[in-house]
Amino acid sequence: MSPPRIGLRCDAGPRTGVGHLVRCLALGEEFLARGARVELFGTVERVGWASAQLTARGIPVRPGPDTPDGLVEAARRHALDALVLDSYELDPAGAGALRAAGVVTLAIVDGDTRGQDADLYLDQNFGADTPAPAHGLPDGPADGTPGGGTPGAGRPTGRMLAGVRYTLLRDAVTAARPAAPPSATPTERPRVLAFFGGTDAVGAAPVLARVLFGTGHPLELTVVVGRPEIEAELAQVVPGRGQSLHPVAPTDALPTLIGAADLVVSAAGTSTWELCCLGAPAALVCVVDNQRDSYHRVVAHGLAAGLGELPDLVAPGLAGRTARADAARTLRTLLASPRRREALAARAWATVDGHGRTRVADAVLTRITDRTGVLNP
Repeated sequence: MSPPRIGLRCDAGPRTGVGHLVRCLALGEEFLARGARVELFGTVERVGWASAQLTARGIPVRPGPDTPDGLVEAARRHALDALVLDSYELDPAGAGALRAAGVVTLAIVDGDTRGQDADLYLDQNFGADTPAPAHGLPDGPADGTPGGGTPGAGRPTGRMLAGVRYTLLRDAVTAARPAAPPSATPTERPRVLAFFGGTDAVGAAPVLARVLFGTGHPLELTVVVGRPEIEAELAQVVPGRGQSLHPVAPTDALPTLIGAADLVVSAAGTSTWELCCLGAPAALVCVVDNQRDSYHRVVAHGLAAGLGELPDLVAPGLAGRTARADAARTLRTLLASPRRREALAARAWATVDGHGRTRVADAVLTRITDRTGVLNP
């Protein structure tokens, strides 16, 4: 019996970031652990850390077709049993074309399914399992039950895997998950870690570094620098009394850095779920529009503190000064209050259990079995 062949269609680069690749990589690790063959179809450019991750796992990178016909041709050429689609830019018709060709299709989405006709949909965002018209879901529960709707009518017809129960996390994250929520230790000079994806495509690090130093609170700030341009701008940021700034390159040791930090400042994207799984006290900033719904839900439920939206923080005039002052006030409270940080960490840790990718892989392999009659590995 030959092992299942799984394709991952995503891209990574300075403009697109690495969020799509990181969650595909996590799912790829799970399939590899079960004996499947995994290949990535897409472009990974100018992100050495991401390329190294794929090479270390023996996942080959193939050209990433963008059209429905191209996707079907690639699936046939490589004898794929399933193809995972994680992109905001692919033609939505690709999922339906793959299904018609007999390829099990999983579409990873963030709210809007974009009219894709997939076998399975994954929306791992907090609150996605609560039906809402904005998510483009059919009427009825969104907790993994089959969706309704009519094929071709712009409504999902496959099964929706929704909510943080299905969060995709890499081996490095789940291996570092503590057995219990970490306790906060009182300290006069908290250690703060700031990172904004693998490339910081929107240039958030210098903005938040200035806001952190603007609190006036003593702190040791470590910033993960994804691009030379970010490093150059950070060099212009001057810490205040009792404050320090330490830039570091993207690293496989990020979970260790998170675990050692008293506070983490990050974007409200894929890394949110890594922070929750690790029980990290975090303050989040919404850096792009598609993070907005999840950001507000996470903050409203006390899983992380909210620092607002990046466009507001960089706005000129009174509006920008007000937004930055509000964010600094939130950060100052967190830096001065171990109890507040500990409460955030406890709620976050209890929300994401680290087993989401197992549930997603189960669903994909079951669909392959149903379609081919071949037993799962």
